[in-house]
Amino acid sequence: MSDDLKQTIKDLPLGSGVYRFIDAKGEVLYVGKARSLRKRVSSYFRPAGHALSPKVQALVGHTNAIEVTLTHTESEALLLENNLIKSLKPRYNVVLRDDKSYPYIFVSEAQEFPRLAFHRGAKREDGRYFGPYPSAGAVRESLNMLQKVFPVRQCEDTFFRTRSRPCLQYQIKRCTAPCVGLVERERYLQDVRHAVLFLEGKSRIVIEEMMKRMEEAAAREDYETAALYRDRIAALKRIQERQYITGKEGDADVFAAATLGDIACLQATFIRGGLNLGSKSFFPKAGREPAPEEVLAAFLPQYYLSAAGTAGKPIPERIYLSHAVADQEVLEQVFSELAGRKTVICPAGRVRGAPRRWLDMAKRNAAEELRRAANNRLSLEARFEALRLALGLDAIPERVECFDISHTMGEAAVASCVVFDQNGPVKSDYRRFNIDGVEPGDDYGAMTQAITRRYRKVKEGGGRLPDLLLIDGGKGQLAAAVAVLNELQVEGVKLVGVAKGRERKPGLERLFLSGGDVPTILPPDSPALHLIQQIRDEAHRFAVTGHRQRRGRARTTSPLESIPGIGDKRRQALLKNLGGMREVTRAGVEDLARIPGISPALAQRIYDALHEREQQ
Repeated sequence: MSDDLKQTIKDLPLGSGVYRFIDAKGEVLYVGKARSLRKRVSSYFRPAGHALSPKVQALVGHTNAIEVTLTHTESEALLLENNLIKSLKPRYNVVLRDDKSYPYIFVSEAQEFPRLAFHRGAKREDGRYFGPYPSAGAVRESLNMLQKVFPVRQCEDTFFRTRSRPCLQYQIKRCTAPCVGLVERERYLQDVRHAVLFLEGKSRIVIEEMMKRMEEAAAREDYETAALYRDRIAALKRIQERQYITGKEGDADVFAAATLGDIACLQATFIRGGLNLGSKSFFPKAGREPAPEEVLAAFLPQYYLSAAGTAGKPIPERIYLSHAVADQEVLEQVFSELAGRKTVICPAGRVRGAPRRWLDMAKRNAAEELRRAANNRLSLEARFEALRLALGLDAIPERVECFDISHTMGEAAVASCVVFDQNGPVKSDYRRFNIDGVEPGDDYGAMTQAITRRYRKVKEGGGRLPDLLLIDGGKGQLAAAVAVLNELQVEGVKLVGVAKGRERKPGLERLFLSGGDVPTILPPDSPALHLIQQIRDEAHRFAVTGHRQRRGRARTTSPLESIPGIGDKRRQALLKNLGGMREVTRAGVEDLARIPGISPALAQRIYDALHEREQQ
């Protein structure tokens, strides 16, 4: 440790705050919080003989400077630490890679005939939101299950308002057809109420009410209605058997952590109203040999504080953990303040009953997911090593990028760039490029434009260069890529064109290496070829998805929308007064100028724009 670093540590304040370890290049290696900055930072630099983990030894060895920020309280330090980890993504911190919102079940209670619906995003509509669910599949499975028991509509409002006869859902007894008045509103709202009670975890109340109504229907000899309630009660009891019910109402999240080497897995289970809504696995970037409790301690603030208790990650009443974490009291205090009520963190040693079963299940799932991830890592590392040998590279490529072009007869061309490293796809670095100004069907020109746009930004300091660049195509596409990289003076990148065989079947690919004329043909069972196929197929999927989205937007967008001065009201006035887009196109300047809100100058602009499109 240098004298400057020793003096820095000696001069650190004793108060709470956030510290940052910085290397010789000025990059932040690690961000941490402390109740006492001097004591916490000094603990990393213990005298020889004191045991330090390999991760801490590596961190200290690369540290060149230390910066600190004082805070008023430890809670403020926790919030600042979370913000810095999210923005800086330090190499030695556990970093959660989870930036998507979670789905909910939405009940539109404000409507005359409410509906059940899938929802993701901001909660703007009036109604009830139940969740979050771990995945879209979990929401759809729950909606399908609910529809079998509670015949509440799930159709879109536009579909509901335009019905003149019952749809298929009525025929299969999954809806009571409120759209055409085949059910009284009071009875329909009763089904909605039962669905809401079930989502709140109050299924016992629902069953008791249904049993009472079944008995009443049987007493008045309405056996058809009694049988209907009997079937619903049986279905509800079957659903209950699939859930772990605590017998109490309330919300909880269950987290179990497992680690192996530098791989960490967190299994999250979501409990809402006593119902187990499902699980989700997280694989945070964890650095060297992290302990499970360390991963949990870093994960919790990033998971909850990034959304500040909103945006799809509400803070529940209880959080059950597989391992005890440091700073539990601080976390409980911050979470309680954000949630507006008391939140309790319960380590495994203090848990009994149903929560214990949830934790045991989460632990087993975390261990299994970790085993699969470790096996996938070994398999992927073996494939990268095989790729190095097959292509004669000096070292295993740390970063591989692949480009593909997708279009339909030249329409709406889109280029994709996907990125892989030895851990698999790096989706945060994926990019799409809408190709414009190139002749339809000119794949060489499209490839030139995409690679130019991609690596011009990299040369300007906007990203990293790959070690290996794969081009989906033969010699022509490869030559276009080589020409662009030469023009941009990009060096040290190995280029490979991946051409399909004559029959375009997997396993017959020909690899054209930059600087060579004879293609390399790998055997169909080659791990290197399997890796290239995986990356190429991912680039193709990403390009096709982007192309379909762009083509769909182009085909559903009115030509009037791109004309300056034409907003929704003027566009609707044109279509309404002239009878459709075809008549607008046929109209002359004088006809257009007669439409309210259309001046002669704007009419001329509309006419010119539409007839220029026709000529194109």
